[in-house]
Amino acid sequence: MINGVHLITYPDSLGRNIAELHGFMKRRLSNCLAGVHLLPFFPSTADRGFAPTTYREVDSAFGSWKDVETLGSDFELTVDFMMNHISVRSAWFLDWLEKGKNSRWADLFIPVDKLFPDGIPKDERALIYTRKPRNPWTSVTFEDGTVRDVWCTFFEEQIDIDVFSDVGRCWLESELGELCARRGIGTIRLDAIGYATKRRGTRFFFEEPEIVDLLTRCVDISERHGVTLLPEIHEHFSYQERLAGLGRVMIYDFALPMLLLHACYSGNAVPLRDWLLRRPGNCVTTLDTHDGIGIVDVADLLSSEQIDFTINMLYEKGSSVNRRYSTADFGNLDIYQVNCTYYSALGENDDAYMVARALQFFVPGIPQVYYVGLLAGPNDIELVQKTRQGRDINRHGYSLEEAETQLERPVVKRLLRLMEFRNSFEVFGVGGTAVGAKVDLRAGSLKPGRAEHGFREMDVSLNEGGEVLTIVRSWGDSKASLQVNFSEFSAKIESEGAAGRKDFWV
Repeated sequence: MINGVHLITYPDSLGRNIAELHGFMKRRLSNCLAGVHLLPFFPSTADRGFAPTTYREVDSAFGSWKDVETLGSDFELTVDFMMNHISVRSAWFLDWLEKGKNSRWADLFIPVDKLFPDGIPKDERALIYTRKPRNPWTSVTFEDGTVRDVWCTFFEEQIDIDVFSDVGRCWLESELGELCARRGIGTIRLDAIGYATKRRGTRFFFEEPEIVDLLTRCVDISERHGVTLLPEIHEHFSYQERLAGLGRVMIYDFALPMLLLHACYSGNAVPLRDWLLRRPGNCVTTLDTHDGIGIVDVADLLSSEQIDFTINMLYEKGSSVNRRYSTADFGNLDIYQVNCTYYSALGENDDAYMVARALQFFVPGIPQVYYVGLLAGPNDIELVQKTRQGRDINRHGYSLEEAETQLERPVVKRLLRLMEFRNSFEVFGVGGTAVGAKVDLRAGSLKPGRAEHGFREMDVSLNEGGEVLTIVRSWGDSKASLQVNFSEFSAKIESEGAAGRKDFWV
C-alpha cells in the first residue's frame, strides 16, 4: 500500500460517477493524494453497495471496469470484498432458493439448522456477538414452499456465506482471485471479516483457528497478484494488536478517532499519548469513514467515565446531531457507534479540526481521509431526516460544482496544504510501500505483537499539564516535529530536510 494520504469515497459522491471523480482528483488533488479507497461500485441491492450481487461487474450508473482501471492507473486503488455476506438477489442465492439442496451453491449459505439442528439453546444464543437489536438470522421461503431461517448478521438483504465449506472455499478462491487480478487494484479491504467465523460454543466473531485459516487463504490468493489485504475489524483494540502480530496484512487504527475527540474535548492527552506509545505501526489511520464514529474500539484505553464524557460532548458539540440518529429509529445497525461527521463532532471549529488532522498525518501509518472530511463537511441534517438512515448524516453527495466551491473554504485550503506536506516530506517514508512482515500464518494462533513494517518510528512526549503533545519523526538527517496544544487548538510543525527548513502553523 503506497505510503501517502488516501481518499475514501463512494463512486458517486464527488461527481456523478467514477469518471467525474477521477477527473476531479487528477485536476485538483493530485499533489494531495496517493490513493483512493473506492467504496463498493458493484451491482448491489442495499447498504450503499455493501450487498453485492456480483464482483464481476461494475454498476453501469457508476461507469465500467475501464473507468475503474483508469482511476487505478493514477491513484493506488483500494476496493472492498465483503467476506461475510452477499445479496439475497445474487445469482448464487437465487439458485439455492430455486433448487434447494440440489443447488450447487447450497453449502455456500448457513441455515440456522445447519449449525443448530435442534434449535439454539439460550446459553449459546447469549454467547453470539451481534451489533444490532435483533436475531442474526432471517426467514426465507424456497420455491417449493419450505421456510428456513438463514444466518444474516446485518441487513436482511445481506445473507451470510460459509467460506469454510468446500463450496465456500472454491467460491472464495474464484471471486477474490478474480478481483485481485483486476488491473489497478493495490489493496482489498476485507469487510466484516470478523463475522465470517461461526462455530457452536463461540461468540461467532473472530474465532481461532478459523480466522487464521481464512486469512491464510486470502493472503495466499492476494500475494499471487501483488495485492495487499486490509481486514476490517471493529472491536476491542486488542484485535488489531493480534492482527499486527501475524503480519502480511495492514490493520486499522480505529481507536484514534475517539481518543482524539477525548483529547480535544478534555484538554487531556494522556490516554492518547499512551495509545501512541503502544499502537502497532502497520496501520491505516482514519478519523472518519462511511460508517459512524466507533466507540467499542477504545474500551480500556479510555475509562467508562471518559467514554461517557466523550460521547456526551460529541452530542453537545455535534452541530444539531440528535441521539436518535444513532438508534434503530434511523436504521442504525451498530449499537457501538455514533453517526456524525468529524468536522461537526469538533463543533465545526476549524482550528480543532486541523489539530486532529495534523496528528493523524504525523503518526506512523497510512492516513485515509473520507470525502466529507476532505471538504470539512458538516452534518447533513436534511438528508438524514429525508432518508431516516442515521449514517446518511455523514454521506452528503457533492456535485463537481459544489466540491469546487468547498475547496475554496479556508479550512479546506489548510487541510490540502497539510496533505501536500504529508505526501512530500521524506521522514514519513512517502512514496514507498508498506505492509506487515512476511509471517507464516500457519504457525499457530494469533498473538499480540508489533510486526516489522516500512514506517519510520516516532518519539512522543507530553508536558506536565497533559495538554501539549509533541511528536517527532526523523529519518537520517531529516526531522519533523508536531506540537499540539489541545487546550488552545493550536498546532505547529517544524521540519528540516533535503529541501531545507520549513516551519508553519497548521
